[in-house]
Amino acid sequence: MRILKNITLLIVVTVFTVFAGHAQLPVHLKVEGGRIQGAVENDLTVFRGIPFAAPPVGSLRWKAPQPVEKWDGVKQAAHFAASPMQEGNPAAGKSEDCLYLNVWTPAKSNQVDLPVLVWIYGGGFSSGSTAEPWYDGQKLAQKGVVFVSIAYRVGPLGFLAHPELSGEGTEHVSGNYGLLDQIAGLKWVQKNIAAFGGDPKKVTIFGESAGGISVSMLCASPLAKGLFRSAISQSGGSFGPAGIKTYPGENMKALRQAETDGQAYAAKAGAASIEELRKMEADKLPMGWGVGSSWPIIDGHVIPDVQYKLYEANKYNDVPVLIGYNSDEGLSFSPGANPKEYIDGVKARYGEFADNLIKAYPVGEKFVTRSARNLSRDAAFGWHNWTWARLQSKTGTSKVFYYFFDQHPNYPEGTPEYGHGSPHAQDVSYVFQHIDPLNPKTSKSDLEISTAMGSYWINFVKYGNPNGKELPLWPAFTGDKPAVMYFAETPHVGPVPDEKSLVVLDQYFRWRMDLNGKDRE
Repeated sequence: MRILKNITLLIVVTVFTVFAGHAQLPVHLKVEGGRIQGAVENDLTVFRGIPFAAPPVGSLRWKAPQPVEKWDGVKQAAHFAASPMQEGNPAAGKSEDCLYLNVWTPAKSNQVDLPVLVWIYGGGFSSGSTAEPWYDGQKLAQKGVVFVSIAYRVGPLGFLAHPELSGEGTEHVSGNYGLLDQIAGLKWVQKNIAAFGGDPKKVTIFGESAGGISVSMLCASPLAKGLFRSAISQSGGSFGPAGIKTYPGENMKALRQAETDGQAYAAKAGAASIEELRKMEADKLPMGWGVGSSWPIIDGHVIPDVQYKLYEANKYNDVPVLIGYNSDEGLSFSPGANPKEYIDGVKARYGEFADNLIKAYPVGEKFVTRSARNLSRDAAFGWHNWTWARLQSKTGTSKVFYYFFDQHPNYPEGTPEYGHGSPHAQDVSYVFQHIDPLNPKTSKSDLEISTAMGSYWINFVKYGNPNGKELPLWPAFTGDKPAVMYFAETPHVGPVPDEKSLVVLDQYFRWRMDLNGKDRE
């Protein structure tokens, strides 16, 4: 009888495997919390909507993420969970119950120890979703890595600081819940990714925009130590000072200032206390870009200090990094509708440094030119990446690989796009291998750049070095050899973009750093 039962079980398992299309892994796995069932898609086993923490609702609103709640039976993991609460209508809808992650794995068993690539989405820390189609991990996973995308709280639900909240915990801090979500997701990866054929010792984190800034912050956070072995930041970096008034590239505030802002937010919401604020429906809370506390802060716990100072003192997670930004990031900002507005804006922000910066980033006589926009680009991204590369190559032991993305059409004179370079986030589709070869606007060069970037990124995930066969050599950045990989028509090495202008901008940031967190009038 026992033999008959064993034979029956063998038949069931065999039929299940055949039905699953010879999946690399069983679509039914056990993880922290219970059992999940995914699906087989394009020779990958895919799991969506896996909870990695308890729903941050009710009394857990504005709390650090708590352990995942156990469930009975098998949880279906074929569809994305809801995106975090935010303004607008993100992919997969939105809910305060949002702490879920997704896995694409090519593993044929759970014994193969594949490298793991963990994606952190952007959205200015006010929006974002793992369910956006341009973040689909299929093509990267097919290159031999386990791809994971993790969700985190955004906007005031993710970053509100308040004196009452600071008084609730043993660390006496508040805010940065979104970063703590990311860290909780990475801890889940450490505990569970082996079941998907991944190696927890071979984790690379990567993100773009706020995701790239998050990567920078995780590289500086002692709470993330040991959770990853390498990092990729696209249009990220967070090396600016803290202050009261914020600008692109100077977004950070210290805890006490953020708490004051949090009190103002509660008053705006009509709540006299955190208890009242917690009782409000999530969709009734003020949301949107710049509303309340919607950015990470220097709390002395998750983010101990200004990141520039941490790197100067070699107090960071010293891992290989691949970092860079796009050529015309300035298109995302408002440098002014005309040259006068540009000049007035520079003088208002940069004070005594304005005249030198206007010379370094000149504006045209009639129009705001790309050279003028590059001041916004470098203040928000360029200076941070250049500073990251210089400081880590000086104080650390791990290699830095620096890139500049400048892949775009040559727009005809007289068109609205004339003189434009590569805008913010254009690089994402190239990295994720989503460039459509059948699109008539896709050039041969687009395909070449996308293929090269995919190969460099995956090589970096596998080996901590982007270089490989049939790829132009990408030298590591050093202080005496500041080489940069340009993705422009072809992959090729060049100098630091606009380095002379960056030197001028660096004088301003150094001055701001000397203010020790105090904002000027």
